[in-house]
Amino acid sequence: MPSRRDMLLFFAASAVAGWTAPRALAAPLTAAAEPGLRGAIDAVDYRAVPESGDSKTRNLQQMIEQAARENVPVFLPPGTYRISNLTLPDNTRISGVPGASRIVYTGEGHLFAAENVRRIELSNLVIDGGNRWLGDYAGGLLQFTGVDEVLIDNCEIGGSRKHGLQLERCGGRIERSRISGAAQSGLYAVESANLSISGNTVSDCGNGGILVHRWKKAEDGTVVSGNRISNIRANDGGTGENGNGVNIFRADGVMVVNNHISDCAFTAIRANSASDIQISSNQCRRSGETAIYVEFAFEGAVVSANLIDGAANGISIANFDEGGRLASVTGNVVRNLTLRGPYKHEVGFGIGIAAEADTLISSNVIEGAPRWGLQIGWGPYLRNVVVSGNVVRKAPVGCAVSVADGAGTAVITDNVFQETAEGAVLGFQWEKKVSGEMAGGGAPYAQLTVERNRVS
Repeated sequence: MPSRRDMLLFFAASAVAGWTAPRALAAPLTAAAEPGLRGAIDAVDYRAVPESGDSKTRNLQQMIEQAARENVPVFLPPGTYRISNLTLPDNTRISGVPGASRIVYTGEGHLFAAENVRRIELSNLVIDGGNRWLGDYAGGLLQFTGVDEVLIDNCEIGGSRKHGLQLERCGGRIERSRISGAAQSGLYAVESANLSISGNTVSDCGNGGILVHRWKKAEDGTVVSGNRISNIRANDGGTGENGNGVNIFRADGVMVVNNHISDCAFTAIRANSASDIQISSNQCRRSGETAIYVEFAFEGAVVSANLIDGAANGISIANFDEGGRLASVTGNVVRNLTLRGPYKHEVGFGIGIAAEADTLISSNVIEGAPRWGLQIGWGPYLRNVVVSGNVVRKAPVGCAVSVADGAGTAVITDNVFQETAEGAVLGFQWEKKVSGEMAGGGAPYAQLTVERNRVS
């Protein structure tokens, strides 16, 4: 005998599609149709059926509100639903048939929005913005603010004139979904609370892939894992604020792990003023600028076991002048870099791994850095950097270490340098080479320890 909940789910489905119960089920449904269930979600009342047109948005809105009150999901059968300006109440759950239940935005302000509610759930839907105009108040095709749990699973979100999905002060899970064709970023999350973004495909976006930001620097805790991100442009230009596959800004305690990121105009993974950031086991391919960037006012970064193939620079741990410090860069493979970048840079491009302050660089493999394999410090911005156990091949300079006035301590030991035509370990004052070969030991600078390196 079907349960009461089974009957509610069936009525919710029937209400949207206007389906007629099969004859084999007629008797059980009639028996179950007691007064408390009759017409709970009624197709005749709501007329929210595929191709219903813009005038029927109100009907779907009423259906969603009633389903939320009665704690049942709304099921959208296959078809195209042309709607706009839906405001989702607390406890909204809308699902459909994957690839077949299409919600098409008609362009009158926003598509879905929710604010200051506990839970919103969308699953198995195709959501098409059609590149239509969005109101000035709408940051994205889907915009949720102050939602404790946003759960989006196995949806396709495309064609937004702004962000595909914008979350502000939200938690929850965005997973197994495909986001593409957004004029801004695929997913913009600001002021999140323990958000998980996992297993998604984000592609062909105008200015960014996945953005995790905060208005003021603070604990965030977002996990970005297992996503596939590709073809991210920088249509609005700049020197790094756009064109990034994953961009973390002022958000502390974030993990970016096990993602595959390719063909970004600037950076595969960029962390700006983000402390306690973990960037591990990512594939970063064909980045237009620095593949992995940890910059500005951060304290604490782990960059480990990433594979970088194709970029202007490999990994940069930068901006000691802004308070950027305290990092571990271990076990990465960096290869096939280029001297070409998207703008003019004071140092230049073609550098494998660069770091400035309180950083361990160990057990990395760098091959094909056309400028410097390693850059240790820049001018006076060098303090407590240890470079040990790395392999550097096919770079004009294996390791360029700053010996400018004010530069601090560096230890460069037990590395292997091969095919470094201009030198394995050389001292620089800014961009000017000022020392001979130091790889074998006996560096003439008191702040440097250089020993037990092998050169071939």
